Amino acid sequence: MGAREHNLTGFDVDIPKRVITAVTGVSGSGKSSLVFDTVAAEAQRQFHETLPAFVRSFLPHRARPDVDAIEHLPAVVLVDQRRLGGGSRSTVGTITDISPLLRLMFSRAGEPYIGPADCFSFNMPAGMCPACEGLGVVTDVDLAAFVDPSRSLADGALLAPAFKVGTWHWQIFANRFDATRPIAEYSDAERNDLLYGEGGKVAVENLGQQINATYEGAVVKFRRLYVRKDSAEASERTKRMVARYTTSALCPDCRGTRLSPAALDCRIDGRNIADLSSLEATELLAALAEFDLPTVAPVLAGLRRRVGHLVEIGLGYLSLDRATDTLSGGESQRIKIVRQLASTLSDLLYVFDEPSIGLHARDVGRLTGLLTTLRDNGNTVLVVEHDRDVISAADHVVDIGPGAGSAGGQVVFAGTVAALADSGTVTGRCLKARPELKPQVRWPTGWLPVVGGALHNLRDVNVEIPTGVLTAVTGVAGSGKSSLMYGVFCAQHPEAVVVDQSAPTVNRRSSIATYTGAMDPIRKAFARANGVGAALFSANSAGACQTCEGAGVIVTDLAFLEGITSVCRTCEGRRYSAEVLEYSLRGASIGDVLDMTVADALEFFAGNRSVQPILQGLVDVGLDYLRLGQPLPSLSGGECQRIKLASQLHRSGAVYVLDEPTTGLHMSDVDRLVEVLDRLVDERGASVIVIEHNLEVIARADWIIDLGPEGGSAGGELLFSGTPADLVAFTGSHTGDALREAVR
Repeated sequence: MGAREHNLTGFDVDIPKRVITAVTGVSGSGKSSLVFDTVAAEAQRQFHETLPAFVRSFLPHRARPDVDAIEHLPAVVLVDQRRLGGGSRSTVGTITDISPLLRLMFSRAGEPYIGPADCFSFNMPAGMCPACEGLGVVTDVDLAAFVDPSRSLADGALLAPAFKVGTWHWQIFANRFDATRPIAEYSDAERNDLLYGEGGKVAVENLGQQINATYEGAVVKFRRLYVRKDSAEASERTKRMVARYTTSALCPDCRGTRLSPAALDCRIDGRNIADLSSLEATELLAALAEFDLPTVAPVLAGLRRRVGHLVEIGLGYLSLDRATDTLSGGESQRIKIVRQLASTLSDLLYVFDEPSIGLHARDVGRLTGLLTTLRDNGNTVLVVEHDRDVISAADHVVDIGPGAGSAGGQVVFAGTVAALADSGTVTGRCLKARPELKPQVRWPTGWLPVVGGALHNLRDVNVEIPTGVLTAVTGVAGSGKSSLMYGVFCAQHPEAVVVDQSAPTVNRRSSIATYTGAMDPIRKAFARANGVGAALFSANSAGACQTCEGAGVIVTDLAFLEGITSVCRTCEGRRYSAEVLEYSLRGASIGDVLDMTVADALEFFAGNRSVQPILQGLVDVGLDYLRLGQPLPSLSGGECQRIKLASQLHRSGAVYVLDEPTTGLHMSDVDRLVEVLDRLVDERGASVIVIEHNLEVIARADWIIDLGPEGGSAGGELLFSGTPADLVAFTGSHTGDALREAVR
């Protein structure tokens, strides 16, 4: 009751329990504000309040959402699109809990018997390869990059930043060795001691006092501080630094399997645990079906069931030994779904964020079947979705709109899917419409060859990609689309402009204006108009409100209790000091400008050759409703994708490669996106290539390149290259089958 988070207008809505409810609406209408920032946030907050204060201190702090009341909330399981991390020791098998069952099966049925399940785990001392400590690769210091023998210690012979001249570590070496002699003049014993020595004390002066420090050679110390530390704990900057001074190679002892010799010697029907873990899920399921192991029948049944879930959800091309940090956002979300299917808990609230992202039309039916299973187990399923097939599988629909931003935030419909189709809302109208083939396609102006594509699962693919048209690269998940375009095409044609799915780098201070680059010319315009420095109009610099330091909010840390975030009373959330807000540009303060929508700002800055093109790009991709000062973390995935596209629209004659640009887009927004892509081709002479599953885009493309027939090792072949009409008539392609059914 009274939901007012972000752009929500204070409405009341009832969400039925133990059914699948789809929350729909155009991008930016307020779906995520209702589902994630209100319902899920309050459910998590209330659950955390039941825990001891000490435990809460280790959990993410959530402020109470802006809502009058939410009643009868169940415990929530949030399944979002954030990529899985987990570091170098996390794999698909470990994150899905399939590997523990596999280890249990080998510990009881494998021959020869070597011990309990821990003996088959590369994360446990009993099972890990002693040479690589369960990492599968051996990383060591590259002496050629690490030390310059022609220099002395005083001249910086040790090249790693940790041993920079004058640092604490450097002083230890300088006090133990002759710091003025080049390393090349050291004896073998001295050089070995400098790099690999251990033990003994070295007197070092620190803050006027002499301290006896324990000695470690430079290589030994670097290994301990950086190389042997789990990469998940290191920052990106540290990872890049370590990569400069180390080399990595497949472990020669375990051949990359991570396991001890004893674990690799234990077999079932001639296969060891590493053999099974390296199989794709579809192959593993077939291998498990051949096992006849009465002593571990329940374990084997559980394995078959869980691996079957991977296949059912469209991830049959993944292997258990695949590192989780290599998975996409869509793959990560589906992995999380697989984990939940093994749960026997009921009366939970499952919240999903567009689980159909990255799924081919062939696999969406499998997804809806898994959501139905969760519902039938006695749970409530709440899913934010744009896909017509997922929406059609829901029991109940809540449609938010009617528009985006300030024009949205209202419940425009609540009821069944059949009633939604006849409701007259934007979602209802789009649900009734069907994709239509473009009546007349453009003909290519030229061709860009791709020769010998053999990356990952590609099978020596040779294909010509047309220029001067809109091309869709299609195929089931894992068929090789990204490998072809990003791994091969972009390597052979580096001039291509890539707009991928990686999220914009954001923080609490990032806004539409700062990310797009519009803020710099806006500050300069205010500076010229008022005869002051441009830094005065930066909320991160001289112009910041001193109370909130330009953040616009005050965050109060209550130690073990929930932190409180409140709007700054001094600047009322405007981030600037009162003195700065007195300066104006044509009657508007910097705060007024940042509160403008993109459409209003475009009119305000008409004629400004620095600001106008940036704002026009945002309007062209349908983001005219956003406010310039709106924080980037508040944007949906679809909005972030279009912001990245808008920043690249000014290039003429360019070759654009876009990775599923319809991600997060409502069906009506897809029409607008295709119009933008068509204008790039028609008005700027661009060649636009999109990797896509969306049948609306595929139907309106000029040319289609289809890979398959399946994912993983069963994919990587060029199945089809031609027009959409020819694909409809083509047999042997899952994309062709789906397109034929959609336009029928």
